[in-house]
Amino acid sequence: MVKEMGQFTSRRFVPSLLTGAALAMGVLIPSAEAASFVTERIALGANDRLDWSSVGPVFSPFGPPDPAVFLPSSFTAVSEGGRAVQVNIPPTTTPGVFPPFVFQTTDPGIPTNFGDGDFILFTGLLPGPPPAPGNPGPITLSFAEPVAGAGAQLAVDDIFDFTATVAAFDENDQLIDSFSTPGTSSVVLDNSAVFLGIADDGARIAKLQFSASVPTSAIGINQLSLLTARSADVPEPSVLIGLGVLVGLGFQRKRFTADRD
Repeated sequence: MVKEMGQFTSRRFVPSLLTGAALAMGVLIPSAEAASFVTERIALGANDRLDWSSVGPVFSPFGPPDPAVFLPSSFTAVSEGGRAVQVNIPPTTTPGVFPPFVFQTTDPGIPTNFGDGDFILFTGLLPGPPPAPGNPGPITLSFAEPVAGAGAQLAVDDIFDFTATVAAFDENDQLIDSFSTPGTSSVVLDNSAVFLGIADDGARIAKLQFSASVPTSAIGINQLSLLTARSADVPEPSVLIGLGVLVGLGFQRKRFTADRD
């Protein structure tokens, strides 16, 4: 009788085992990768950064401008962790607008609503009464290796209220996602400039683009925070679940074999 029960169970168990394995294989398929908007620098969990003081001479508001401080519309910068970042700022068509440059925000000097002492990558303007004409950008940052997250604070020259946008693209220049939020500018040096960051589950970010809703004014960003690719040594939760199912199936099979014997 025991043998007959074992034979009966065996016939029932084999298809159920195959079904279970198929389900397990389905669980092993990772969930869809997603990007999320990050509005606080600390929430990005960055492990690298790019300070714009590293790209060359800093613009001084005192005295005539030094031509050596102006940047080309395309140049390469290197993060503190050694990651190459290609910077692109399209040339403006407005006559007299300065090329891009880096300045340090402070008072006396050039006050903004970034943090006091921050170095700002600025798209360039034509000095004059506010609102001064400027290069609206966008500022596009391309990474030699895709990252899992990136972001910076942004302000618009001489404009108190605007909408700021950040967009992320993959290695095929396909849009991963874009996010917009209201922003403000002032001269109070209170670090209130809006932070625009994107975190991506799949570490697919090969390009990040910053822009604003004002088509006639310059924009600036402070230090770029970077979250490099997450460790490949830690399995995704879906993989762990799949392995758990397979282990469970193995245990059931072993128990069935023992009962049949």
